[in-house]
Amino acid sequence: MRPNFFLTIWAACGLFLIQAAANPASAEPSHGIAMYGEPALPPDFVALPYTNPDAPKGGTVVTGNTGGFDSVNPFVQKGTPPWQLRYLTHESLLYRSQDEPFSLYGLLAESVEVPDDRSWVEFTLRPEARFSDGSPVTVEDVIWSLETLGTQGNARYLGFWMRVDSVDQTGPRSLRITFTDPDRELPLIAGLRPILKKAQWEGKNFAEATLEEAPIGSAPYVVESFEASRNVVLKRNADYWGTDLPIRQGTNNFDEIRIEFYGDANVLFEAFKAGELSYLREFNAEKWARDYDFPAIQDGRMVQSEFTDGKPSGITGFVFNTRRPPFDDIRVRDALLHAFNFEFINETMTGGRQPRITSYFSGSDLGMRPGPAEGGVAALLEPYGKSIPEEALSGYALPVGDGSARNRDNIRKAMDLFKDAGFTIENGVMTTPEGAPFTFDILVQQGATEQLSIIDLYRDALSRLGIRGTVSAVDAAQYNLRQTDFDFDMTFIRRAFSLSPGNEQRLYWGSEAADLPGSRNLMGVKSPAIDGMIDAMLAATTEADFRDAVRALDRVLTTGRYVIPIHRFDVSMIAHDARLHHPEKIPVYGDSVNFLPEVWWMDN
Repeated sequence: MRPNFFLTIWAACGLFLIQAAANPASAEPSHGIAMYGEPALPPDFVALPYTNPDAPKGGTVVTGNTGGFDSVNPFVQKGTPPWQLRYLTHESLLYRSQDEPFSLYGLLAESVEVPDDRSWVEFTLRPEARFSDGSPVTVEDVIWSLETLGTQGNARYLGFWMRVDSVDQTGPRSLRITFTDPDRELPLIAGLRPILKKAQWEGKNFAEATLEEAPIGSAPYVVESFEASRNVVLKRNADYWGTDLPIRQGTNNFDEIRIEFYGDANVLFEAFKAGELSYLREFNAEKWARDYDFPAIQDGRMVQSEFTDGKPSGITGFVFNTRRPPFDDIRVRDALLHAFNFEFINETMTGGRQPRITSYFSGSDLGMRPGPAEGGVAALLEPYGKSIPEEALSGYALPVGDGSARNRDNIRKAMDLFKDAGFTIENGVMTTPEGAPFTFDILVQQGATEQLSIIDLYRDALSRLGIRGTVSAVDAAQYNLRQTDFDFDMTFIRRAFSLSPGNEQRLYWGSEAADLPGSRNLMGVKSPAIDGMIDAMLAATTEADFRDAVRALDRVLTTGRYVIPIHRFDVSMIAHDARLHHPEKIPVYGDSVNFLPEVWWMDN
């Protein structure tokens, strides 16, 4: 009997281990998920910590955009929609907290479940979830949305779908997404994909959606009316399904949101001064100090508010298209970076009030450190030592001018770099190694007055090098089309980052995205080192490893001289109607598009 007893125990243990492997103990439904560790809020939280659950409902808030729009579908490649629609009219399975680096809580889904290796994620939908037309949000809608966005949608959705192995319904309200090449972030990305109504698009070409048809969503706001390139009116849905959710307490307080469109930033500012807009975000500290002294500010009808955050600087500036010579030569990019007289331009444009972006993740713990790479950062970079700029390992800082208009030392350095790259000066004209005059064009959108002013100052410096810089200022549709097709020499770029960068970095600078029309890799970089740092970042299982990988990525990007950085926006400046109020607690991402209007309210 004794041997049979042990044999039985052994068999039972083996069965238990097999079951455990198939269903890891950690794979249990949860109210939320974080990139690392656990979400800060418990399952029984009653409201987000940066909202006012008692905020009054009502009122109309009016915001303004420059340019125009020819689409109300923010999910396809075709057309130029108002960017706000994605956030106001549609929801995802999970909701991102603005007060944590990267934590999500159930929205359309009541629970999320992942194993330790995050090779799959399972969502269970809330039974009460409804689209704005009253129809239920179903598993079929979710599966269709994931596949359609990944195959016919905007390029920003394609990368995620390429890493999905299968999507299977596992119950009446549940589905499981299995990944081909898992990393810690993919389940969170899945939770943030917008969910659309499948039935609306039966028999229609989703990718060729017309202006007349707005996608049906489940969010608190619906498009009530619009006039192309003039305005969009959104109404709060009185029958919104999620009103009583803890995640929605104190949010979406306005009855109506209007988006008005103006020809350029100057016209928009005048409209704000005249009281046509409820608020305006200002990005120039000099203008903030100089131009906001008009009657509505003086008599208290409008007020100026400032907010700080803990985010990285991101990258804002002018990006080279390295698909085109001579911008594929780092010496040329470095020369043009030296010619950009930041200190003089910044003093002229902002009164020196705004600091320069010194790297892609500057201003945060994720940014590259001064001096040589050390520790885990050096270990990640050293295998790529022969294919990356030597300063990525030895240390690097952007060129600094003397503050004068002539910027002699940096102009001299730029001339040396051009000479090293085979350029010559003939009759005062910079000449390429092929013997042609060196000219290049800078693509901007009409109405981008600050960008155009910066470019004018830059062109003065270029002329002293014998270089002719031209400008193409085009309307919004042409601007988007040319960026989509990478039809530019240099153009404006702005990429904002969170404290938890992830798979979006592949779309921004990954090799696979470099030649994909519509991708956000405007620079066209194809770098095994950059790909390797992104891989390391996504594979990291500890915060220390993650930080090392991002710092290493920051070094390779910054020393690659792909972008000429300008000033950073270290303080968020919002002028607004004095009747608008915000909660006392400002979240970590206090300058995000979700902060205003999502958690603000108006005196009735």
